[in-house]
Amino acid sequence: MSKNTIDASLCAKMFLAGAKNLESKKEWINELNVFPVPDGDTGTNMTLTIMAAAKEVVSLEPVTMETLAKAVSSGSLRGARGNSGVILSQLLRGFTKVIRDEKEIDTAVLAAALQKAVETAYKAVMKPKEGTILTVARGGAERALELLEENPDVELSKMMDEVIKRSEEVLNQTPEMLPVLKEAGVVDSGGQGLLQVLKGAVDAFYGKEVDYSIEGGKSEPSETKSSSLPEADIKFGYCTEFIIMLEKEYTEETELSFKAYLESIGDSIVVVSDDDIVKVHVHTNDPGLAIQRALTYGSLTRMKIDNMREEHHEKIRKEAEKQAAAPKAEKAPVEMKETGFISVSIGEGIGEIFRDLGVDYLIEGGQTMNPSTEDMLNAIEKVNAKNIFILPNNKNIILAANQARDLTEDKNIIVIPTKTVPQGITAVINFVPEKTPEENAAVMTEEVSRVKTGQLTYAVRDTHIDDKTIHAGDIMGVGDHAILAVGKEINDVALETVEQMVDDETELISIYYGEDIKEEEAEVLRELIEEKYGDCDVELNFGGQPIYYYIISAE
Repeated sequence: MSKNTIDASLCAKMFLAGAKNLESKKEWINELNVFPVPDGDTGTNMTLTIMAAAKEVVSLEPVTMETLAKAVSSGSLRGARGNSGVILSQLLRGFTKVIRDEKEIDTAVLAAALQKAVETAYKAVMKPKEGTILTVARGGAERALELLEENPDVELSKMMDEVIKRSEEVLNQTPEMLPVLKEAGVVDSGGQGLLQVLKGAVDAFYGKEVDYSIEGGKSEPSETKSSSLPEADIKFGYCTEFIIMLEKEYTEETELSFKAYLESIGDSIVVVSDDDIVKVHVHTNDPGLAIQRALTYGSLTRMKIDNMREEHHEKIRKEAEKQAAAPKAEKAPVEMKETGFISVSIGEGIGEIFRDLGVDYLIEGGQTMNPSTEDMLNAIEKVNAKNIFILPNNKNIILAANQARDLTEDKNIIVIPTKTVPQGITAVINFVPEKTPEENAAVMTEEVSRVKTGQLTYAVRDTHIDDKTIHAGDIMGVGDHAILAVGKEINDVALETVEQMVDDETELISIYYGEDIKEEEAEVLRELIEEKYGDCDVELNFGGQPIYYYIISAE
């Protein structure tokens, strides 16, 4: 190997060094998060993404450019978490498309690979935004091409140095491209993460001593969890569902009265009216009472009553039998059902709500830990349905869900772009079994767009954003697109947040209280909101989510 080329062995070392350098800087990159919330996760997402690939690389034997390209591409694609991680995986995928058929990388190959990386990543993002990791990547790739055009014999070391120099210059310009970065006084965190990967790789090229060890060896699928309610928490034993075929006048006042009655006999209430039908879901100890009241409005269909305590015992019994049983012959495959649901969930209460609405598989994640593409693929494999709707419930998980969809060939995967938990709940409620997957996707997506969400948490650092001066420890109401309110008291901030969300068309305000809030505290907030917005139906639910005191929706 001449000084002006990189063979497969050196390329593998450069990749591992880049991964390790990013890992060492991940907390610093997390702190570049624009919003000063306690879940800044760009550094974590990018690190977990590249480490999934690194674990594949260290297991290679022997290392060829082809096996290296496959390990980097496959490992990062399946391990991708969050928007920044997915974009990083696409950059790596594009880069490896060019190098996989080469014996060595020279300046021409490097320039072409960098161009392909940028092209692939831009295609993966529906609405690319400048001032992000994409812009930083493009700046470096353009510089490599410029150098090659100026001098075809340019030294490889000079090209790499100049790529890093240009990337850093573009990174420092990101606050001028995105006002939100300038206001917060930070550069783009994803771009900074990419720069650290490049710097680590070039250090290895120059022979700098680097620890190439990667914990865990070959990557293993990330664990996805689906939690179930302890029996002690089952206050109302019967999950009762039915549809009312309306035969009498059913006004808004009628619906409010019906909901109030259901609240007096149970919880986990969902009542959705659509033309001549009303979909009803309630947990109660006396399903007959709910049915009797419903019959005063019309005839009933699609009735379903499940004994949740019995199901809980049965689940425990089956789990015990499964663990005790010796390996048995494989059972005949179960016929696939038509439709299934996968939802990302945060917190015990929110998980219960999704299960009650018929979601087949829950992926625990959300803000504090974005699920990976691998997590999504594992969930898809476990849901035995022809058509599967995925509800990411977080804007930072949508790309990973889309990537899982694109990697799935034997099932029809539909990603509903839900950005918050309340949007996910609304999406499931509006599913109609009689409609086609495409019709449902259109309706669900439209209904989701009507849901406004505010999330209450605390600030982890001082900053100035959205024309608000924020100090560490302040309570913030974070809306769909901006910080809506800042203050010292949770209820004050909650009321101001709701005020920013409610308009003349708002009919329902839903409150989901987190693991750090007591029920009686949440009840006080519900009463305050109900008193102020008497024309709106105000619902209170236990969410159990970490970090966020309250998740509040208006629709």
